[in-house]
Amino acid sequence: MARISPLVALPPVIFAGLALAFYMGMKREDPDALPSTLEGRAAPQVVLEPLGGLPEFDLASLADGQVKLVNFWASWCAPCRVEHPNLERLSAEGVTVYGINYKDQPQKALAFLQELGNPYAAVSADESGRAGIDWGIYGVPETFVIDGSGTVILRFPGPITEKVIEDTIRPALAKAEG
Repeated sequence: MARISPLVALPPVIFAGLALAFYMGMKREDPDALPSTLEGRAAPQVVLEPLGGLPEFDLASLADGQVKLVNFWASWCAPCRVEHPNLERLSAEGVTVYGINYKDQPQKALAFLQELGNPYAAVSADESGRAGIDWGIYGVPETFVIDGSGTVILRFPGPITEKVIEDTIRPALAKAEG
């Protein structure tokens, strides 16, 4: 009788292990979620540049006792145009929104705000992209909910839609206030 090598069983065992790993990966709550290491930590303190005489802010002032949004945006960003009316709506409701203009030309950023309106209580520029790196952004738009102590409660990548406001932003604002 011929003896069967133990290596014959190796391919099915490897296949079963890979199948289990893929299955477990698919069971994650939100497979599209991009994790943020900032949630639950103090917002990064980086130096920003002024943007064309608009009211500006310093990231050190985020711990002012007030809940706020910090929104990274750019004039060259099509999804930023999509979310802009929703930021204006939040601002009109009394939500403080700070803008960080990301890797943009100042004159184009100012033209964007003149054309679409300015929902920002203050806006500063991150021409070099350094603040974006420190905040861990993947691209624009990205929005952060910050509590009164300057702690990041939520990072939301992508444009803020009405559904995102109701399902994600408002609950995070309530958590930041509580």
